[in-house]
Amino acid sequence: MTATYVAPGEGTNHPMIDGDHVAKATVESAEPGFEVFVVRAPARPPAPQHMSPWSGVLYVLRGTVSVQADGFTGDVGPGGVVVVPAGTPVTFHVTEGTAEFLAVTSGTSAGRFFAEMSASVSAERLDAEAFGTMATVAAKHGVALAGV
Repeated sequence: MTATYVAPGEGTNHPMIDGDHVAKATVESAEPGFEVFVVRAPARPPAPQHMSPWSGVLYVLRGTVSVQADGFTGDVGPGGVVVVPAGTPVTFHVTEGTAEFLAVTSGTSAGRFFAEMSASVSAERLDAEAFGTMATVAAKHGVALAGV
């Protein structure tokens, strides 16, 4: 493995219904590896509650993110951290303005999921057909959606 630098504004953008997930780095040499994303999210309804096969750390940089995860429900502001173990029911959303947070996920599969979800479902579309497509893509990547 070699050191990697990603300049501000660089990365692969994956617009999704819960915000733009910008892939900044994937590290595959460490077991099980990890990925780093910056998520920029406007105020909008939450994505369906879901359970991912990867663990995640959300570190809020600016704004406030409303999080529901395995018994924790609360607003998380700048400097706040939420750790979500793999398989934990979770959803988040921004209720006012915009927020930005750092997301670090275990393994190297979250980016592939974000890329396919972004390519398959418009970030602006929240109808029955969109939710059906979301469920199909999620299942392909081992992500379970509650209520879909």
